[in-house]
Amino acid sequence: MEFEKIPTVPTAEEILDRSLGRASAAKKLKRNKDHVNEEFIRSVYSSVYDKLNDVVSKFPSFDHISPFYMDIVNILLSVDKIRKSLGAIQWAASQSRVVGRTYARRMRSEEDTAELRKQATARIASILYQVDSDLRYLNETRNILRKLPDIREEEFTVVVAGYPNVGKSSFIALVSSAKPEIAGYAFTTKRIMVGHHPVGRERIQIVDTPGILDRPHEKRNDVENQAVTAIKNVSDLILFMVDASETCGYSVGEQFGLLENLRSIIEDTPLIVVVNKSDVLELEGYPNMSTSTREGVSDVMKMILKERESSPKSRRQDIR
Repeated sequence: MEFEKIPTVPTAEEILDRSLGRASAAKKLKRNKDHVNEEFIRSVYSSVYDKLNDVVSKFPSFDHISPFYMDIVNILLSVDKIRKSLGAIQWAASQSRVVGRTYARRMRSEEDTAELRKQATARIASILYQVDSDLRYLNETRNILRKLPDIREEEFTVVVAGYPNVGKSSFIALVSSAKPEIAGYAFTTKRIMVGHHPVGRERIQIVDTPGILDRPHEKRNDVENQAVTAIKNVSDLILFMVDASETCGYSVGEQFGLLENLRSIIEDTPLIVVVNKSDVLELEGYPNMSTSTREGVSDVMKMILKERESSPKSRRQDIR
């Protein structure tokens, strides 16, 4: 995933200190003292320019990311704000080079190049500190983006959905490589997590989503909206989990109300409804399982694998 490759974004002070340090080290090696201050400034602005450009180039283009990641970034951050900060960094890179070149040229015809060096350094530092807040924001952004799950479009993807505390994370921990946090209270899962289940030489992705409540979109919080965008954008199959025992804290009626709500947004995506906590109470007419006793879990996986067999993605993998 591209987000994992984004390096740490330095602060303005860190960039300036590094650039001045390199210029000072290079200055000591210069034998031609007549041009030492000119070369010092050229080294400073070149280093600042290269580092700022590097910051911009290491962020992925938001014009080419998938709708899922675009939605997630807008839920957690703001694509417009990220673009604005990247634009500010690009501006600072160009301005640093313009200022540095201007002073370097002046030094060829001035006697007091030491004073010009001080002025140039101060101007470049001022430009850098104007975008320090943008650099800090981009580093915070980088830390969030790197934690996003790596969901691959070419792999068959099961999105597990339902109310909070119905057993989604427990199921995924049993059948995939994911190690989600599991606790006996609602809204334990705060973000999307992906695990993998091997199928021969291939694998399927099983996505753990935060719990969703049956309420209008505008009333859902950012945690719920992450789940909804996964359901809409990456699911080849939705496994909707119901707690018939209602020990999750929500009635069966509320849970099935959410099911109907989701049906209206998933279009043609296949959906399986499965009842969890069957060791407490079963619900007739649906597949029942218990992630506590593991009874019925393998049967649910068989249903998932059967759906995969009829998936266009499965057929493309077979051709390869």
